[in-house]
Amino acid sequence: QAQLVESGGGLVQAGDSLRLSCAASGRTFSRYAMGWFRQAPGKEREFVAAISRSGVSIEYANSVKGRFTISRDNEKNTMYLQMNSLKSEDTAVYYCAAFGVPRISRPSTSEVDYWGQGTQVTVSS
Repeated sequence: QAQLVESGGGLVQAGDSLRLSCAASGRTFSRYAMGWFRQAPGKEREFVAAISRSGVSIEYANSVKGRFTISRDNEKNTMYLQMNSLKSEDTAVYYCAAFGVPRISRPSTSEVDYWGQGTQVTVSS
């Protein structure tokens, strides 16, 4: 059974950094694009970043561009999200996502094949 497991969330202060990890198993995720979404209380789940199968094609939401970096290690079946200069508005549950295509542009939640269980990121101001 395909499974995505996030880790690395926590409580930090504004300006701090965190690195999220997403460990994939049960499927050859290296063949497919992956990404991160987040959902703040009372808001819809939104796109954060996506990375192609090869890692060459990368896309970010405007709200995180220049602060967040998505990457993947296909040998380890793991994807990462390095988050720098965190702001209070980054507070949300962050979800790892896997798609059924090798590359994807600004994906919607409906295009996600697999979700992780989510990890909480809280940024205090």
